[in-house]
Amino acid sequence: MKRKVKETIIKNVFLLIALVSIFILGLILVFLFLEGIPIFGVVSFKDFIFGCEWYPTYDPPSFGIWPLIVGSFIVTFCSSAIAIPLGILSAVYIAEIAPSFVKEIYKPVIELLAGLPSVVLGFFGMAVLAPWLQETFDIPTGLNIVNASFVLALMAVPTIASISEDALYSVPQEFKEASYALGATRFETITRVIVPAALSGISTAVILGMARAIGETMVVLMVAGGAAAIPESIFDSVRPMPASIAAEMGEAPFRSDHYHALFATGIVLFFLTLCFNLIADYVSHKFKETGSATL
Repeated sequence: MKRKVKETIIKNVFLLIALVSIFILGLILVFLFLEGIPIFGVVSFKDFIFGCEWYPTYDPPSFGIWPLIVGSFIVTFCSSAIAIPLGILSAVYIAEIAPSFVKEIYKPVIELLAGLPSVVLGFFGMAVLAPWLQETFDIPTGLNIVNASFVLALMAVPTIASISEDALYSVPQEFKEASYALGATRFETITRVIVPAALSGISTAVILGMARAIGETMVVLMVAGGAAAIPESIFDSVRPMPASIAAEMGEAPFRSDHYHALFATGIVLFFLTLCFNLIADYVSHKFKETGSATL
């Protein structure tokens, strides 16, 4: 009886903590929407989303965030093109190919990379990568899409590699043994048995890595260049949405149209990140069901 009461108390404490967390997140969302929605009394939703001019301090001001959205997506896409192959192949190597002593070195290195503060990576992009890009490709500035994509890829690789590695480790040993028993090589076993069986976790890792890239603030603020214009080349500067919010919120007068526009940009960013997480959840369950049916 005493044990049952103790378990009930612990259960209720955990429930209370969970409810408090949800309540706090709910208050943040309410505040975000209350401060962002008033901008649509000044500019229409269509002009705000698809407008190509972001000049909030002009007279009259322009509040079109399409260049910011394009900047966010192109930086995310380019960084994903670098991070996804590196992350997945690193996970496959560590989980299935590398000797034990190599795993003991590589795994802590990846975890250490995940622990690096974003401002340190941003400083590396500014101080090292930007001058090299400017000199090598003879471009006006090294603070551009390529720079931001490379640094964001460094941030996304640990996320993709760690989650993918856990997914590969979760594949039952019986699958591998059965594959080898049928005469498959190690490469065939990895590509046709292990990776397909872990595809649910790998897909989740990829989408969560992309979500981290699109929501990152400090790196894109430091190395993307800050140009609120639609880029014509990968060597052009851009200003993704998180960078614009971080750079301008301190200068926007309280409760001004500029202030509300930045909060509305945060609402758009929130929905984009939410979509990434919903896709990750759907893909995870979809591939899990497909993998179970196939196996």
